[in-house]
Amino acid sequence: MDPYIYTEKPKYQPHDIEDASEFYDVIERSSLTHQLSENRPYVYWTMEIYDKSNGIKGGGGLGVLAADTRRVAEKLEVPFVVVTPFYRSESHQKITDLAQEEFSESVSPQDYGFEYIDEVFVSSNGFPDASLSIFKKTLGSTQFVTISEPNFGQLYEGDGSGDHRLYQEVALGFGGYKALKLLGIKPAVIQLNETATIFAALARLDELCANGMNLYEAVVYVRKHTLYTNHTLLQAAEPEFHRSQFEKLVLPNIKSNAVRCWLMEQFRNDRLRPNLLAIELTEAKNGVSKLHARVANFRDRNNDKVKFQAITNGIDLETWVLPETLQTYRDHGIIDKFGLPTNDFSEKLNSLSSADLRYLKKLGRKELNRVLLSRKDQYGKSIQIPENAILFDFKRRFANYKRPYMPFENPDSLRQILISHNAHYILTGKVHQGDVTMYQKLLEVLKLIDNDPVLKERVHYIQDYDEELGRALAIGSDASINIPIVGLEACGTSWEKDIANLKLLISTSDGGVADVQPIACLEVTGRNYEAEVSSLYVNMHKAAAILKNDQLLEKHIRHQLSNYLPIISGARMMKDYLKFIFPKPQIQPKKEPQIKRIPIQ
Repeated sequence: MDPYIYTEKPKYQPHDIEDASEFYDVIERSSLTHQLSENRPYVYWTMEIYDKSNGIKGGGGLGVLAADTRRVAEKLEVPFVVVTPFYRSESHQKITDLAQEEFSESVSPQDYGFEYIDEVFVSSNGFPDASLSIFKKTLGSTQFVTISEPNFGQLYEGDGSGDHRLYQEVALGFGGYKALKLLGIKPAVIQLNETATIFAALARLDELCANGMNLYEAVVYVRKHTLYTNHTLLQAAEPEFHRSQFEKLVLPNIKSNAVRCWLMEQFRNDRLRPNLLAIELTEAKNGVSKLHARVANFRDRNNDKVKFQAITNGIDLETWVLPETLQTYRDHGIIDKFGLPTNDFSEKLNSLSSADLRYLKKLGRKELNRVLLSRKDQYGKSIQIPENAILFDFKRRFANYKRPYMPFENPDSLRQILISHNAHYILTGKVHQGDVTMYQKLLEVLKLIDNDPVLKERVHYIQDYDEELGRALAIGSDASINIPIVGLEACGTSWEKDIANLKLLISTSDGGVADVQPIACLEVTGRNYEAEVSSLYVNMHKAAAILKNDQLLEKHIRHQLSNYLPIISGARMMKDYLKFIFPKPQIQPKKEPQIKRIPIQ
């Protein structure tokens, strides 16, 4: 018989929200009942969304965030529309002779329940108009509105400042705006998920001016109804386009001469970064963590530093957290029916015992092993992680600033950790297409593992990282490694999924982790890279010791959740956005009535 406190699996109960007005009341925005509706929704523009269940597989964290934002809106009954491309080609990764290779599979919107609406067109000089197919799919209070055409290319195909990339952005902005008009949707507010979506705001500006509004009034209107969410730390890292590219691909789609002249005035030395348009056409601007909002270095036309509000990314708890764990949070009064932490959640966390934690992690390991049966390691084989083994993981895009190679800098130290603690290590994450440096780094790491009998037995690189694998590792692993170079991670959400699933986090003080100071997890520190490597190994030993000790386990898991659960909550993120975009109306003080004095006769 299982020695833990449960006698049966807890049954997950879905949320019970009658309509959005309940949530609006809780966040002190009751007026949104009248401001947001099916025909006047919150509209979210994004170049990518990572929602494989709906057939759209984005490139990474930006797309995962977009998918979670829509899911949270659906659960809260918020009228919400996502405008995004539907890429007809889905990329995958495989490992051959320890080297990464890519291949693509074709996908179709109709295969995933999208309804074909009609065609819209975008224009360019010297070429026939491009026909874009519009598809929609309704999910509760939310909708996907997607644009698609066979030559649209894969996500981020080609040079970042090339014609094809600009065409994709123009097609999404102008084509997507036409699609909304076709569907009778008038945005109450537009959220631009990163700079590439700025042409949606430009299309709205052009529509207002073409219909008779003067340019100044139209710019003010667009600014007040558009939010720019930035995920980039440095303005210099943003793409830049030449005047001739705009003349070829952008100007043919603008009807208003006033807007055309205004746009051309934004160029300097015949070059323009679209982020300057985003700065000019939005009043509300946010970064995606406290650190990001503080250090993001963006300047406006006058060279004044741009101020970003901090709204840290959150996750959809129902998507990423083991159902039994989420039900435990609800049963213990830790989160409410909206997915928000309760007022006394910190105290309620004290009721989580080590028996609870170990039982839930045991369920998570079973789920992870179920998923791993259908996945392949670097040798093309499926693996299983022993139930009693400690499991570390690194599950992020294989990018240089995330430093996936750091644990392998001293193979002797890693080998000692794995043997002495009966531990395994799962490494997963794709190299971004065209990143030659990281292709080589991945090959070097896999060769190192292959040449060491202990590492070969206990370190597993799982191919073709995706949502399913990311969720399984969040649920079934014991300790997560998150070690970006401090100052280069805008937020990240993988670490949030780990903490929500009762894992220990080993991290540098970067991105959203740094919202709490000092950070509330095992911190990797050091004055130089070598010192950070040593700190990582020390913290892996600490994590293993904590996982073996009931009292230490309770203490560290409660500490992490107490500090980060309000940040992790996707409902909190939606609350922050709604309160930021729709400020509370200022109540004017009542004037005291004036008493008219009647003179004595």
